[in-house]
Amino acid sequence: MLIIHAHPRPSQSRVVKQLLGVLAAQPGAELRSLYELYPDFDIDVEAEQQALLRWQKIIWLTPVHWYSVPSLMKHWIDQVLVLGWAYGQGGDALRGKTCWWVSSAGGAHEAYRPQGLHGRHFADHVAPLAQTVRFCGMQWWPPFVAHGAHATTDAAIAQACAQLRTDCQAFLQAPAPHGDAP
Repeated sequence: MLIIHAHPRPSQSRVVKQLLGVLAAQPGAELRSLYELYPDFDIDVEAEQQALLRWQKIIWLTPVHWYSVPSLMKHWIDQVLVLGWAYGQGGDALRGKTCWWVSSAGGAHEAYRPQGLHGRHFADHVAPLAQTVRFCGMQWWPPFVAHGAHATTDAAIAQACAQLRTDCQAFLQAPAPHGDAP
């Protein structure tokens, strides 16, 4: 599996750092840490596309930033998933692969509901990423979200990591999707 990791301040991360440890420990995992590779945002598109071609299972590991991904991850999407390669005429390089967003959100689970601080369920904020993946012909795996990252306990982080280990095994063992995604 390929892990595309994008955290603008990884040294300050308690949760994503632990989630990364779980994912990177999977046998044969390849890690591409975008803020280490591209601190100037000058993405080597060819290298990133070649990495994507090597793997059927792709994980985007990020914190939630303004109901989406950090800016370098969005820039990576814009630069790497291009017309004629990832979508459109001749753009079938990613067709049949599976993508999973693993993330941490500062807000507690309860904050993501109509009566909560964010006014919507977390799933309502996922649509643009899910559609990007589907538009590229990939299968979208339901996101893993570790909520409450700003005020979490070590025990809660350990519990999230245990759940991620279980969910990751299911992700890795899931069969490839049948048919072509739109």
